[in-house]
Amino acid sequence: MVGVVTEVAAGIRSLSIDGVDLVEPFAESAIPPGGAGIVLVPWPNRVAKGRWTLDGEPQQLDLTEPKAGNAIHGLLRNTAYRVLEQEAHRVLQAATVHPQHGYPFLVDTTVGHRLTGDGMTVTHTLSNASATAAPVAVGAHPYLRVGDVPVEELTLTVDASTRFVTDDGQIPVSEEPVAGTEHDLTAGRRIGDLTMDQGYGGVRVTDGRSRHRVEAPDGRAVELWADASFGYAQVFTPPAFASIDGPRRALAIEPMTAPANALNSGQGLRWLAPGERWELSWGIRFIG
Repeated sequence: MVGVVTEVAAGIRSLSIDGVDLVEPFAESAIPPGGAGIVLVPWPNRVAKGRWTLDGEPQQLDLTEPKAGNAIHGLLRNTAYRVLEQEAHRVLQAATVHPQHGYPFLVDTTVGHRLTGDGMTVTHTLSNASATAAPVAVGAHPYLRVGDVPVEELTLTVDASTRFVTDDGQIPVSEEPVAGTEHDLTAGRRIGDLTMDQGYGGVRVTDGRSRHRVEAPDGRAVELWADASFGYAQVFTPPAFASIDGPRRALAIEPMTAPANALNSGQGLRWLAPGERWELSWGIRFIG
């Protein structure tokens, strides 16, 4: 198992086993295309217009998705992490969320990446160094693949019972069951020309883990697992992902502890008390 983790955003640049890529790799000189592999803290996905309210006071985050006018993927996307520990099979990095526009809190974070026999385990910690409770959520943005198998030929399984209906800005307006609809991916669906940016809730946890996967026609598969903290997932299939080999369809399955716009809805949002520490894990596993 071979993996490369970046300094900026503590992202997964590459992960492979016996030459089989499990994620979309990107060049060392490149900005992670489509947020490939990055950590999403202190919130994943979007905050509508970057606005939310704290104790009756309006807050305005910087708008990092200008086209839609939203704040997206947290506050560490362009932050350089510092290495705390490093060995051949693992690295532990840290970064601090400092008080800033729309987020007046101090939160210390770490992320550890550890290679296993069949994949990688990622462990996050968040510690509230503020004098008051801080709202937090965690996500990650891996793009999965099974070696050189075209994404269109993969079968996608997402073990979730609900999906979020969104407005034109990709902000949830309602949540509805997926059973009996085209959005139900619990039994697997060939990706083909599927284009989606869909949030899911009701993620099923069995034996302490949720499990989603992509499977090649020859039976090889890549599983994304997460502990019970990750009750949500986002599925994103951009048709022109900027891969090393040129634009093509790709697939991201994003584990999330809260859905889009959680700072406003409160859904899945965790309020860390002063001094409180939160630890949670997810990972990628190859099934040969």
